Amino acid sequence: MDQKVIFLVIVGMALVTYLPRLLPVWMLSSHTLPPLVAAWLRYVPVAVLAALLLPPLVLQEDHISLGVENLFFWAAIPTFFVAWKTKSLFASVVVGMSLVAAARFVLGY
Repeated sequence: MDQKVIFLVIVGMALVTYLPRLLPVWMLSSHTLPPLVAAWLRYVPVAVLAALLLPPLVLQEDHISLGVENLFFWAAIPTFFVAWKTKSLFASVVVGMSLVAAARFVLGY
């Protein structure tokens, strides 16, 4: 490939990546959002995180698995409560990793 083509592809990918993020910020920076929209937007990160985390936690081999064999699902439940109470990413990661490690050690998973 020609160096010019590679450069243009990189610039095009950068535009496609950053324009959808920057345009709303530029357009809304001078406006105040209605309270209902602002309240709704506060739930977007939680909804996205739930959409990313729930399927791998409950699905094993393309079927829902909530049994004892689903170690990550059962470790996620106390980890969720630690995250909710402490609001600490570090504490949540330590609890989740500790639970999985302990279960693997004790139960032989």
